[in-house]
Amino acid sequence: MRTVNEQPFTLICGPCQLESRDHIYKLTDEILQITTDLKIPWILKTSFDKANRTSISSKRGVGINEGTHIFYNLKEDYPDIRIITDVHETTQVKQVAPFVDALQIPAFLSRQTDLIRAACLTDKAVNIKKGQFMSPSDIRHIINKCKRFRPDMKDIMITERGTSFGYNALVVDMTGLQTMKDIINEEADNVRLVIDGTHAVQKPGALDGKSGGNRSFVPNLIKSALVYQLGGVFIEVHDDPDNAPSDGPNAVHLRDLSRILQELQEFDNFIKYNY
Repeated sequence: MRTVNEQPFTLICGPCQLESRDHIYKLTDEILQITTDLKIPWILKTSFDKANRTSISSKRGVGINEGTHIFYNLKEDYPDIRIITDVHETTQVKQVAPFVDALQIPAFLSRQTDLIRAACLTDKAVNIKKGQFMSPSDIRHIINKCKRFRPDMKDIMITERGTSFGYNALVVDMTGLQTMKDIINEEADNVRLVIDGTHAVQKPGALDGKSGGNRSFVPNLIKSALVYQLGGVFIEVHDDPDNAPSDGPNAVHLRDLSRILQELQEFDNFIKYNY
């Protein structure tokens, strides 16, 4: 019999930026088919606005008004899918929350108390990405903020996406995953630890105003993290990542997603059933 920590990981997956209605529908169709075939719980991730950009000329997405309209249409046309999107300001939380199932706090904003408070005061799940500048032990304070603002909160996610390692580089401290799991076990039973395999291989600002990265590192990095029996896997995906408006170099190609997920699923099952 499977125990609680042997449940399948939840996949948070989608394109970094919400580029258009046609594009997100295309990816939704394909990811939904893949995750249904593999029986992997899936949350569609995409951002109506990418406010944290290196260059003023970088594309940011369709904006909150068009974004909420597209989210509404997606929920109408795909009643069973769940959606998560970034929020950058407290004013965005109330506007977007009715159209999604979860709110994400970007890593750069992981210490913004007012933003965390606004997200927690909704009835939505909240995913807070651990800042690149934070130690693993710092997540205790994030969790305690969530508990203070909504004591009965049922679904909090903390996502590891790498730590700044000098200029233009990130590294995932695998021992930090154990530290975070220990804190979660001490503090709350409603918190899931997630590994972001795509942003963890990002090279911030390395391409003269754009971020670089290497998507070939993604599968094995996630496998290494799954040894810690995590609750979620975060993967950004695109059908043409080399021409994506943001985070293309570290995004997984859509054509490779099924193969990668099968590998991760097999590895995760082996770990959870044998250790």
